[in-house]
Amino acid sequence: MLFQIKSYLKFLWHSKNEHAVHSPFVFNLLTKCFYEKKFKSEYIVLKNYRNELLQNKNTIEVTDFGAGSHVFKSDTRQISKIAKTAGISPKRAELLFRTTNYFQPDTILEIGTSLGLATSALSLGNPKASVVTLEGCPETASIAKIQLQKFNCNNINLIKTEFNIHLNSLKIKTLNFKLIFFDGNHSKKATLEYFELLLPTITNETVWIFDDIHRSKEMEEAWEMIIKHPKVTVSIDTFQWGMVFFRYEQPKQHFTIRV
Repeated sequence: MLFQIKSYLKFLWHSKNEHAVHSPFVFNLLTKCFYEKKFKSEYIVLKNYRNELLQNKNTIEVTDFGAGSHVFKSDTRQISKIAKTAGISPKRAELLFRTTNYFQPDTILEIGTSLGLATSALSLGNPKASVVTLEGCPETASIAKIQLQKFNCNNINLIKTEFNIHLNSLKIKTLNFKLIFFDGNHSKKATLEYFELLLPTITNETVWIFDDIHRSKEMEEAWEMIIKHPKVTVSIDTFQWGMVFFRYEQPKQHFTIRV
C-alpha cells in the first residue's frame, strides 16, 4: 500500500490535463472520450450489472493463476465482495465503455474476465464487435457467463483457459485484435510475455490497455519496458491504466494524464 501511495503522489506531480497536450490525436482522445461528460444510457446497464453482483451473497472457490490478491486471504470468496473490491470501478467501467465506443474496434480481446464487469463495458461500447475474453477460474467464468447473457451481451466468446496456454496455442499472426485489455496476471513476467506474444497482431489502429500498471514495483518496471519498446509510439499513463498505440505516423511521445 505504501508503494502505491508513493507512486500516486509521483503520478500527481507529473500528470497533466488536455491543456498541456499538443498532440492532436491525444487531445481529441482526452476531450472527446476521457473527459466526455454526456450521459450515456449504457451507464444504467453497467450500474445494474454491478448492483446485481453486489447483491449476490453466494460464495465461490477462486482458482488464481495470476499474481494473487491484495485483498482476499482465502480462495473461498463472496461474489458481492469480489465485485466490490476486485472488479473494475464504476468510473473506470464507464471510461472503458467510452474508449471502446470512441475507437469502435471490431475485434476485442480481454485477458481476465473475472465477473464480467469490464467485459460488459467492452461489449456495450461496440455491440457489433467480436469480443473474446479469457478467464482461468472455472467458477468465476461460470458466474460471468450467466451474468453477461442475462444482460444481453451477446457478442462475447468467453473461454475458460489459462492465459499463457491459450495465447501460445493461437496462430497469433493470423489474428487482428483492434483493442486488447490486459487485466489478468498482474506480474512483470506475464505482462511482458503477453506483450511480446501479441505484438504480431498490431495494426496502425491497435489500442492496448494495461490495468494496474502501478500495482507493484515489478509492474511499473514492466510498464517502463513496454513504453520504451520501439514499436510503441504513443503511450498514456492514467495511473490505473497504461494505454499504448502503434500509430506509424505519430512521433514517439509519452503522456501522464489525470482522468
